[in-house]
Parts: sequence; structure tokens; C-alpha cells
Amino acid sequence: MSVSAETLAAFCAEIGDIPHSADTKLVEAKSKDYFWYSPILKELLDNRAAQLVVTPRTEAEVIVVAAAAARHRLPVTVRGGGTGNYGQCVPMEGGIILEMTKLDRIISIAPGRVVCEAGARMERVETAVGESGQMLSMFPSTKRFATMGGFVSGGSGGIGSLRHGMLRDGENITWLRLVTVEETPRIIELHGADIMKVQHAYGTNGIITAMDYALVPATDWVHTIALFDGYDTALRFAAQAQAEGVDAYLMTVVEGRIAPFYKRLAAHFPADKDAVFSMIAPEAMADFHARVAAMGGRVSLTGTLHELEAQNLPAAWECGWNHTTLQALKHEPGVWTYLQTAYPSPFDPALVMRQMARYGDEVLMHHEMARLGGEVQIFALPLVRWTTRARMYEIIAEMEQLDGCTIFDPHVITIEDGGMKEIDTTQIDFKREADPHGLMNPGKTRGWTPDMAKA
Repeated sequence: MSVSAETLAAFCAEIGDIPHSADTKLVEAKSKDYFWYSPILKELLDNRAAQLVVTPRTEAEVIVVAAAAARHRLPVTVRGGGTGNYGQCVPMEGGIILEMTKLDRIISIAPGRVVCEAGARMERVETAVGESGQMLSMFPSTKRFATMGGFVSGGSGGIGSLRHGMLRDGENITWLRLVTVEETPRIIELHGADIMKVQHAYGTNGIITAMDYALVPATDWVHTIALFDGYDTALRFAAQAQAEGVDAYLMTVVEGRIAPFYKRLAAHFPADKDAVFSMIAPEAMADFHARVAAMGGRVSLTGTLHELEAQNLPAAWECGWNHTTLQALKHEPGVWTYLQTAYPSPFDPALVMRQMARYGDEVLMHHEMARLGGEVQIFALPLVRWTTRARMYEIIAEMEQLDGCTIFDPHVITIEDGGMKEIDTTQIDFKREADPHGLMNPGKTRGWTPDMAKA
């Protein structure tokens, strides 16, 4: 589907001097994210593109664009840094890409909170709040490019989730400001639990323009690699360390077969060992070393972020979460894809070992320690050797039915199929209010059907 040239011309005339471009290369580039992690999504989304990129610089300009889009019934796909993995910012029905990165003001920094515009890059925000002795409560492994609003719209957790829960837990976000897509757009502010109406909604029900975000005291975390003989030993170490309250910001367990993908760490992560990548509080390092030794392991690398960068070594947070998939694809393009798995509680490393025996070289394991509802929750983002779609869904069925795991399917484009597992009626009800014509990111939620659109 696409919008007629006449309609696009009328839309452009209405938005006046707000920057916009129909340049084919620019439009194609801005119509993509990291969906190519999935061969299934690559086949589905490779040829999808918008027809126009619009780059508002202020909230007032967002309102002008939203009004014109509503009047001309143009599909609107909001884009931040384009670092999502599920096609969140890939337009399914043409229309416009709303490029938000020029709305990047940092509005205020106070103890425990930062208020900023949605297009601000996360790394830039973290640099700014660092001057006040604070840091973001959590961030994705792609924080160098990801925007604050993009993380809120498409993310669920990341580095820091071990201490501060998932993105929607607690007070990681307590306030959002958004613009509706209707002929006379409104500004809506959401507070507290009401942010769930748009958090992780893939930009389907309102254009987020500003938000607040939790800050915590800045810590010069020590990035470490601990090596163990046996993946089950590495898993037990990480799970026990968290159960007993080791002061860590990140703890990622990576099996030795993944080591060749970390070329810069060859001297610190050999393929005959299994590793735990961590960010440990400086005052907890003595305890950390003692725990590693007690489990028969050894620490092969320690250093602050500054020290690692001086040696051209990656941060610990660039060795976990979905950066693991990225590293594998850099070295063996097209060979690997991944899954997102939550393990049943209480966690049993023996289950993982049974899975490793079952799949052999077809699946390479790495696990993340996080908190969900205040309790430690262990996730995995295993690398899966790509063969066919049918085989991928055989593995998913086995892990869910035989092992009791929950799979958050990264090979689908809809919110419900990928994560929620069910339609979030609260988000759909809010979409009726904030996007009555159903123009925002069409095709990304099963909960909205064409008959719901206002004439």
C-alpha cells in the first residue's frame, strides 16, 4: 500500500518549511532497523519503505505534522535511532517516517530524575547527567545510537535491569508527554501507571515528545570477565551471586563456543572456557574475586570503562544482551539468528545443560540476570543456527512445551506475538483516543482492526 503523489504533495504543502525529503536513499535507510537479525523478518520487511521522511525540530512542528497526516490519512511511523530488532520502525503501508532525533533537548536534571525530549540519544543524556554525579537507571546495549523515546516505545529491559528491574517496573519512567494524531492534535500527559498505555507499544498510539527517566548515583563500575570450566558452573555462579546480593549492575553468562566472535577479547576469553561478564561495584570486588575462586574459576580481566577503552577493549555491556547476536552476525553473516527466552523459577542450570545436549551446535547459549517484580529472573538470548522457519518454530515449541520456558518471539512484527502474548486492551483503548484513524504504525498490533478507525 502507498499514498498517492497528489496526497503527498498536499501534505507537504501543509507542513511548509518543516524539513522533509523524498530522496530514495534517505527514505530507504530511515525505513529500516535491525530486523535483519531475523531471516524471517528480513524476508518480510526488506522491501518495505515509507514515501517521505519528515524531521520536526520542536513539539509545535510535531503537532503540525500530526494534524496534516490526520487530514490526509497518511500512515505515520515514528523513528528514533532505528536500533530495534523487530521492525518497530519499518512502515508496512508507506506514508511518512517521523524522524524524531531533532527533538533532543535535555530539559532538566534533578536528583533521581532527568526530563528530556524523546529524540535525545541515550549516550548524550547519560553524559549530561554524569556532570551531576548520576547515571541512567538502565540502558540498551545500543545506547550509543538509541533514543530515549525509542527505548521507551520498543524496549523492555537491558543493562541495569539486574538492579532496577524491567523498564516498566518501579519508577524507571513516571511521566510521558505525547501528541495525538487527529485533525486537531492534543497534548496528553501520562503519569505513574498510566505510562503503560504507551510503553512498549511500538509507537502505535501516540507520538511521544518528552519524558522523564530515573537516575541513580553514578558508579565507576568495574567491568570483569570470570572464566569457568563448564557452563553449568558459570550459571550457578551468576545465579548464586545474585541470590546472595552481590552488588552488580550487569551479569551475563556466555558459553565458550561464542568466544570466537569476540575477537578483541581473545586473550581474556578463550573458547575452552565459559565466561561471566559483569559490572561490579568497586567495593564488592574483593568478595567477587573470592566467590570466583571458590567456584574454581579465575578472573581474566578487570577494568573501569575508561581503562578498557584505553586498551581498545569492549565494555561488558557490549558483550551481552543482543550485542551477542550482533557480534555473531558480523563474523558469520546469515548463519545465526536468535531467540528470547525466560526460564521458569526456581532456575535450574540442569535444564540449560539438557537443552545444550539436545541442540548441540545448533544453539549456542548466553544468559542474562535481571529482576522482574523485584525477584531475580534469568533470561537467555541463545544464538540459533538458521536453517528454516519450520525448524525455528520446532525449537520454540520444544523449549515451551518440554522445558517450561517462555519464548518472546523475535521473528514477528506485532506487539502481541512478540512479547505480550495477548492483546493489551488498555493500549488499544488508548489508541482509539490518541490515534482514532488508525494511522500510527499500522500492522504492528493485532488488537487494532480496520473497523475501529474513525471515518
